[in-house]
Amino acid sequence: MLCGLDFGTSNSALGVMQHAGPNLVKLEDNQTTLPSAVFFAEDPAHMLVGRAAINAYVAGDDGRLMRALKSVLGTDLIYDATRVHGKNMPFVDIVAAYLGRLKHKAELELGAPLSHVVLGRPVFFVDNNPTADAAAQTQLEAAARASGFSTISFLYEPLAAALCFEDTLEAETLALVADVGGGTADFSVVRVGPKLKHKADRSADILANTGVHVGGTDVDRLLSMATVMPKLGYQSAVRGAPLTFGAFPYFDLATWQRIHRVYGKKAWTELERMAFDAEQPKLLERLLALVDARLGHALAGEVEAAKIRLSGTPGTHIALPFGAPVAVDATQLQHATAEVAEKLTACATHALHQAGVGAVDVIFMTGGSSLMPLVQAAITAACPTARVAMGNMLGSVGLGLALESGRR
Repeated sequence: MLCGLDFGTSNSALGVMQHAGPNLVKLEDNQTTLPSAVFFAEDPAHMLVGRAAINAYVAGDDGRLMRALKSVLGTDLIYDATRVHGKNMPFVDIVAAYLGRLKHKAELELGAPLSHVVLGRPVFFVDNNPTADAAAQTQLEAAARASGFSTISFLYEPLAAALCFEDTLEAETLALVADVGGGTADFSVVRVGPKLKHKADRSADILANTGVHVGGTDVDRLLSMATVMPKLGYQSAVRGAPLTFGAFPYFDLATWQRIHRVYGKKAWTELERMAFDAEQPKLLERLLALVDARLGHALAGEVEAAKIRLSGTPGTHIALPFGAPVAVDATQLQHATAEVAEKLTACATHALHQAGVGAVDVIFMTGGSSLMPLVQAAITAACPTARVAMGNMLGSVGLGLALESGRR
């Protein structure tokens, strides 16, 4: 059986073509999305994925949580190994294990094996590095094959979203498709319409494809660095020296796919040295307590939740495992993430220039991070005259990949 698989930084989805059209498969708790999370429990030794993984971690079960797995593709982190059940497990094997569980869940729901897959991929896994970008696709293909798929092909994620959008149209239109997820933002300028979707060759309708490695997890990191990490000693003074504590370990602790790096023996030794040298040792003691309790992912989850709340409320608080909650507001979020907005506007503008058009009829937005007002404002700034259409935030790419799997 054929399918389309959207392996996302934050969530994943799988779609199939059925008689009534493309359909997303229910993967967990009657939901069509599966959080891209893995939890390796210590007692008994087993692996959980999705909501079950996050729930086990939140409940305080002994084990290790890993999220944003897609972000390691094409980077040096892919060669890292983490200690799992007494063995070193490379990240590419963890990606394969996650995809295998997702595939198994879909097959149970469908009652049929899945062998052929059209995998979504960002326009760029890695910015400005064609070699690393090609390596990322190779790594993802290897993981998909190890998970049990025999025939594997790829489609840019914004083009998949365009196919999904096209299925709803009654007239031809020129669209800028913006797919902003957890780790990447991808843009395509595409002619779409009911008469065009039956064409065997759509290459002439695709006017531009571009992207940038920025997304919701970058917003999490920047918000954390600006508001939370100073409460743990970031940029605080070093005793007896005209210095402040810099990026380590704060950047790692604020970045989903790097959190595991602060739990090693070498990192702990450095943290103890920092605590000894600190002008404000209580801040570093708070940091030591957090790392010792392995609450890095819990803290990142609190930051992410606050970010989501700020899409609908002007102010909120970020709960800290040790210490008073940190107040944050929409203005702070906007200031902290200005570089994300600039990159999104620049990339959307580049897509229009690449397509040779000054404007489009509609901007079709999809991806979970496109729900953020700051993301919407940044993208529409590239073409303020266009109508804005919002898609199935977590399902448009999966549905489009299902359509493409049926065509192929």
